[in-house]
Amino acid sequence: MGTREPAIYGKETLADIHERLAARAAELGATIKGFQSNHEGALLDVMGDARGRFDGLLLNGGALTHTSLALFDGIKAVGLPCVEVHLSNPEAREAYRHESKLAPACIGKVSGFGGDSYLLALEGLVGWLRRSASRAPA
Repeated sequence: MGTREPAIYGKETLADIHERLAARAAELGATIKGFQSNHEGALLDVMGDARGRFDGLLLNGGALTHTSLALFDGIKAVGLPCVEVHLSNPEAREAYRHESKLAPACIGKVSGFGGDSYLLALEGLVGWLRRSASRAPA
């Protein structure tokens, strides 16, 4: 990030986004742990380890969004609310990017706002978790 097709993905690096995300999480009274990998199995391992340690997931599956039934199954298996995140708007791009294999397993999706997509997704997830906690039986 930051160098690949900046007209589409912007110039912000993943480290920049993680820094902004951590700051926003602190403002919301939450914490985050960032992880990046181009390897589907590594993403599945981290997702699997999230149960019992985290309350939810933000996931940018990149190109795997459109192909990975394994990531779909991983989201379902971990049982945590997940928000699909994209820097660009996949539906405004090539036709093969219009279908997300992940979306049916997610509570929501934020796309098209560059690095701000992550912040918006975090805010949505935290709000969703708070509303869900307030509806939980005592």
